[in-house]
Amino acid sequence: MKLPFTHKPGRRERHLRRRHENPLFACPAQEVSPEDLLAAQQADHKEMEAFRRDFRALVQKAVELPPDAGSEIVLGLKESLERQYEQSFGLPETHTEERAAIRKLIALIMQAVKRAAGVDPLARQELAEEEEAREIHFSLLEHPLVADLLHPESPIGPDDLAPAVLSATLDEALAVLEILDTTQQCELADQAIRLLEDRATRGVDVSSARQRLALITASIGSDRAFRR
Repeated sequence: MKLPFTHKPGRRERHLRRRHENPLFACPAQEVSPEDLLAAQQADHKEMEAFRRDFRALVQKAVELPPDAGSEIVLGLKESLERQYEQSFGLPETHTEERAAIRKLIALIMQAVKRAAGVDPLARQELAEEEEAREIHFSLLEHPLVADLLHPESPIGPDDLAPAVLSATLDEALAVLEILDTTQQCELADQAIRLLEDRATRGVDVSSARQRLALITASIGSDRAFRR
């Protein structure tokens, strides 16, 4: 069935697209129903409209922030901006302008925080480490699978993680490994191995998925290899 998937979907529709006719999620492969797709698209669109309202309100709050605002208020605003930035990656369409504006506001806040820190070397180091971690985090969000996994209301449940990673692009799979600790990577490797063994016995072509499994096992220094 050819479903009307959108060109730039939100997180709910993205996950339906991953599952649609994908034997790694269900065997035999299952089609996503038009009703489920429409519901996901409507929910994604509703969330996008709420994001736009919240974004405008947040920018207005930043513009009206008094020069003598306390550190608690300033840091609270920065955290809200970071959450908005993260949320934008789960929405349909592109939000380049909003992200650029959020980055600019965060940079201005960080400049004020640095001035307040003065020449304290420890404070300066902590701020530098925070900025580096933020940039790494923001860059990982560029990968849709990572953004969907990190969303507070992720559409990807525990049982969907292995098939989602095994169906992802190589870059996405590598990015996902960046957000998992060693224990989680080991659990993912075990789930992936069992899944591919099962699908291979059912006659599913898992050659592409093997490459993703190799990335997972290499990441944890495992010498386990899938052979079928």
